[in-house]
Amino acid sequence: MNTSSVLVVDDTKANVDVLLELLGKEFDVSVAMDGESALAVVDQEPPDLILLDIMMDGMDGFEVCRMLKSSSVTREIPVIFLTAMDQVEDEIKGLSLGAADYITKPFNPPVVLARVRNHLELQHSRRELKKQNEILRENAELREDVERMTRHDLKGPLNAVINVPRFLLEELAMNQEQEEMLVMVEKAGLKMLNLINQSLDLYRMEQGLYAFKPVPVDLLKVVNSILRENMHLTQQLRLEVEVTINGAQSGIGAVFTVLGEEMLCYSMFSNLIKNAVEASPKEGKVTIDLRESPYADSPCCIAIHNAGQVPPDIHNRFFDKYATAGKHSGTGLGTYSAKLMAEIQNGNINMRTCPDKGTTITVELPVQT
Repeated sequence: MNTSSVLVVDDTKANVDVLLELLGKEFDVSVAMDGESALAVVDQEPPDLILLDIMMDGMDGFEVCRMLKSSSVTREIPVIFLTAMDQVEDEIKGLSLGAADYITKPFNPPVVLARVRNHLELQHSRRELKKQNEILRENAELREDVERMTRHDLKGPLNAVINVPRFLLEELAMNQEQEEMLVMVEKAGLKMLNLINQSLDLYRMEQGLYAFKPVPVDLLKVVNSILRENMHLTQQLRLEVEVTINGAQSGIGAVFTVLGEEMLCYSMFSNLIKNAVEASPKEGKVTIDLRESPYADSPCCIAIHNAGQVPPDIHNRFFDKYATAGKHSGTGLGTYSAKLMAEIQNGNINMRTCPDKGTTITVELPVQT
């Protein structure tokens, strides 16, 4: 491990000798006898910490500290004033200039040594934290670049997956089984393309670049379509699914209109409803209540409830990116994307969970006025 460097700035040789004796065995100590020389030393080779006297001929310690803290290169170097100026207003002035500590003379050598050690340790910790943050930032940028390139590169091969089955269906005579297989391939390709486009939209939302174009959306129609797609799963788990409008069963021809984008609503509620179905105990019940506000211009409320409980370790990060628990194939993007989609549509989303009452996801969306 490299030895920490300390610059002692004092115009009294006796003080310098004491500090050299005290610090020299543990640190790499350099000396400046006045303010101008101190700035020159720092400019040539910045130390890890500076012990700075105030009362010196020429430039005093306050001015030296002021100049150090005004530079982006040197402002992070901890400065400890070591001075005979023992008035409270002097200490306040020194600390207000950015000094890390203020020690008055005559000083207690073990106390000075302890404070130097502490501030050097803090400085080292700050530098390590800064490095870790920089690494995390670079990793996040790299991941986003790879994700963007992957999404872009996937679109090329998908053109063949989507277009070739359609060409074969139109140009060649096939039996029913062959036609069904090609249609299945085509649908899979279209679904993959839709997922890629949604992923690109998610990125635009994260970057604040998504162009939201709200239109009236029949949310009841969207919910019923999602339930039809998940019918096999609900039957497998022997679940009862109930959809209500304002607490009452939705009748034939009923509508429930919100202001948003149909694809965003579909993606958001597809994630939330599927999560509720998968988290529900077998032979349980999932309820989806679409509720209008009694007040004009107030958002409507969609509550999705199941009897399962969200694990305690993700309560506070339920909507965070990559937060997942209990699902081997879970990516932790479902609830995160749902939150983004709710907010981009000028709505909001929240979650309540407890062992006795289960879990309720509540989404508020604006209505057309």
